[in-house]
Amino acid sequence: MPYPDGSAQLSFALDAASRDWRVFPLIPGDKRPAVSDWETRATTDPDRITRAWSVAAFNIGIATGPSGLVVIDLDKPKHPGDTPPAAWAEHGVTDGAAVLAVLCERHGQPFPGDTYTVRTWSGGTHLYFAAPEGEPLRNTAGDSARGLGWKVDTRAWGGLVVGAGSVFGGCPYEVVNDGPVAPLPGWLAELLRPAPLPPQTPIRVALMGRGRRAAFLRSAANGEVERVTNSGPHEHNNSLYIASVALGQLVAGGELAEADVTGWLLTAALQIGQGEREAQRTIASGLTAGARRPRTVA
Repeated sequence: MPYPDGSAQLSFALDAASRDWRVFPLIPGDKRPAVSDWETRATTDPDRITRAWSVAAFNIGIATGPSGLVVIDLDKPKHPGDTPPAAWAEHGVTDGAAVLAVLCERHGQPFPGDTYTVRTWSGGTHLYFAAPEGEPLRNTAGDSARGLGWKVDTRAWGGLVVGAGSVFGGCPYEVVNDGPVAPLPGWLAELLRPAPLPPQTPIRVALMGRGRRAAFLRSAANGEVERVTNSGPHEHNNSLYIASVALGQLVAGGELAEADVTGWLLTAALQIGQGEREAQRTIASGLTAGARRPRTVA
């Protein structure tokens, strides 16, 4: 059920913005952002939103972190072989909603369904919650570290959800509970809270050589590593990208080895709690961008 002129999507985008949720356009009929830097460009400004959706029938993206949201995505199996691991299968679960029900039973808590809820294109469910004040929870995925379980993902800082009014695979995202957004239950916040980081030790880049050239390279490398380790809670990924671009220029100019730079920056990212896979993608993207402007040291 596409909307060729984008009028319906615009209405839903404006509704989301009226709830103080930061929205941005997704590719029409898709779940991928139509703009770069979507987390920082997401907006509640009705004029900007109207101009954007007058261009095309964009789907609606909601930047969960800046919107103060934690969205729990209860997914459905996608194909016959998409079956639960043994630890969940023994409870008879068949999808993400059943996994969450098991978690509720374990913790002696009611199912947290009394909140704004969207049915996804595949028949899954998005439960919207207000994030705990001052706590930058991150995304989680399934049974991975800090994840809630099979077919249960969460979207918070660094994440997005496809908003109601969007269409994917010919199927809509529909509001099934238009009630207010409930606070994230404390027991779920505790499960999603990242483990405390180990005590941080300064990362110092050791480069062989003497003279002004070697001193410059050491200073440049250490400065970019410190950019990452000193970044604020919501600036980690952006700082990592900027550092990767800067050092990527020196890699492209033959001044530094790509493997060394990747190792330094990945160590810094892990120390501040970034996920390894996310950090590796950001570093690779920054190095690629930096390579477009090679830099050498006179």
